[in-house]
Amino acid sequence: MQCEDARKGTKAIRMMPGMNMNPKQMEKIMSQMGIKSTSVEAVRVIIEREGDRIVLEPAEVMAIEMQGKKTYQISGTERVEQVLNEDDVKLVAQQAGVSEAAAREALAKAKGDIAQAILELKK
Repeated sequence: MQCEDARKGTKAIRMMPGMNMNPKQMEKIMSQMGIKSTSVEAVRVIIEREGDRIVLEPAEVMAIEMQGKKTYQISGTERVEQVLNEDDVKLVAQQAGVSEAAAREALAKAKGDIAQAILELKK
């Protein structure tokens, strides 16, 4: 949360109710504690999981280094994309007698279920 510090004409960060601190003060305190934070330029961040991936776009990334370890804080607009196995796409295309593009679309609709995708394409 930010608020205007009328005495100094600078923006302050309100960490806790009743506590105002401008960014330079916060940076100085963090430095004294051995915490270094830097902004990382990123257009998008992709987190790959088994079967899908989370895409954050546009992304804001902060690298925070403390006690020799680096952690990343990521924020942005999230969307989940399904990742299809190319072997599954080829199998569905071959079994249903359709193009790989049609097989990919059917697999996406069937949430990766090969049998369901083939049945839908053969209707």
